[in-house]
Amino acid sequence: MSFRLQPPAPARANRCQLFAPGSRPELFVKMAASGADVINLDLEDSVAPDDKPKAREAIIAAISAVDWGRKVLSVRINALDTPFWYRDVVDLLEKAGDRLDQVMIPKVGCAEDIYAVDALVTAVERAMGRKKPIRFEVIIESAAGISHVEAIAAASPRLVAMSLGAADFAASMGMQTTGIGGTQENYYMLRDGVRHWSDPWHWAQAAIVAACRTHGLLPVDGPFGDFNDDEGFRAQARRAATLGMVGKWAIHPKQVALANEVFTPSASQLTEAREILAAMAAAKAAGQGATVYKGRLVDIASIRQAEVIVAQADLIGGA
Repeated sequence: MSFRLQPPAPARANRCQLFAPGSRPELFVKMAASGADVINLDLEDSVAPDDKPKAREAIIAAISAVDWGRKVLSVRINALDTPFWYRDVVDLLEKAGDRLDQVMIPKVGCAEDIYAVDALVTAVERAMGRKKPIRFEVIIESAAGISHVEAIAAASPRLVAMSLGAADFAASMGMQTTGIGGTQENYYMLRDGVRHWSDPWHWAQAAIVAACRTHGLLPVDGPFGDFNDDEGFRAQARRAATLGMVGKWAIHPKQVALANEVFTPSASQLTEAREILAAMAAAKAAGQGATVYKGRLVDIASIRQAEVIVAQADLIGGA
């Protein structure tokens, strides 16, 4: 282990982040009653330019009026290259009350983007005497963002999470696809005339996970566009979970249960993790640094792997 230890990520359930446009306030109460751990009220891509002021007002009203329970409440502001984002920040922090937990910053390309939002947020918080500091989640959705991903992850103590935005990321990279996440038809390898599809998002997801784990953030997978393809959603979510991501976006209510299913450790996973911890505890008591569990070697690294699964289950159970 390095002398410079990795800080732990925030201890919160983050299996599913449910999105809805701020211009659809009739959906807010249903979102609050959903099984999502995080609610993302959107002011950006899902809201037409002419509707943004009204959507902002609707979100501000709902932050205090709706009972959000114990969910993390987040608002996605507009990107920094638009004329909307500063008003999003100022109005939310001046008018919305203390129930708001975080803002999501889209299309982040460098650490300086976070600095700019942080400076504005800090100024408004001080002016308003806010006691609860606003947290940040950022979306990596450009070639610049993935190139500067570690600097972005280290940019502010307000940062708690980072997501991959597949659609804008694909456009920025010049990828030949109109799909949002999932397997891409032409991204395959050929062996003996048989196609084997690879995952074009894997390397970006892995880079985000590494940056997040280095700096104590929650790595989150972004949207899966075809909300009628449950198995496609599950497959991408399972790949993300295997890589170390803690959750996934839902752009349709039916995806909430799918995300929760994948990112909640199963009973068999939890049983095995606890059995490994028990086996290693017995080995340690016998003065051994490793032992055999179900025919395979387990050691100190296995303890850390098992502890991740048990900690996830404990977080979800307490959510």
